[in-house]
Amino acid sequence: MPRVRNLVRYLRRGDQDVDDIAQDALMAILRGLPGWRGEGTFKSWVDRVVAHTTFAHLRKARAAPSPVEDEDDDLGESVPSTDATPEAYVFRRDMVRLLDALSDEHRQVLVLHHVLGLSVPEITEELGIPLETVRSRLRIGRANLRALYEGTPGRGKGSP
Repeated sequence: MPRVRNLVRYLRRGDQDVDDIAQDALMAILRGLPGWRGEGTFKSWVDRVVAHTTFAHLRKARAAPSPVEDEDDDLGESVPSTDATPEAYVFRRDMVRLLDALSDEHRQVLVLHHVLGLSVPEITEELGIPLETVRSRLRIGRANLRALYEGTPGRGKGSP
């Protein structure tokens, strides 16, 4: 559950609806278990189901009129992994804050590539966008994330 919730949180800006989407993703995983062919790892299959479910919710949200979003999302509610050190949890929480500052397009390709480990062609297929668009979004997203990270208080060009 923590992995599913964290992945939804990485893909979706803010904490609103994260638990609902995670629950829907878990239901999709359970419904899809009979169809899992065992090709690849179970973890990567689960990650893809979660990503599909999250993107479906994002598409529905874009199509429906949206209420004013709450800017004061509580990032403290992010679920820590049971095997993570406190430092790793704090780092992930800080990275989620930085991801929130990126556009949805840049956030999605960065998470799909660096968190889920999808290749550029796989991201192209997943998002239904051209290969060069994915490459461009990755390049710009990395640059923007790096600039945000280096601008974080306590971080500098020489910081880890």
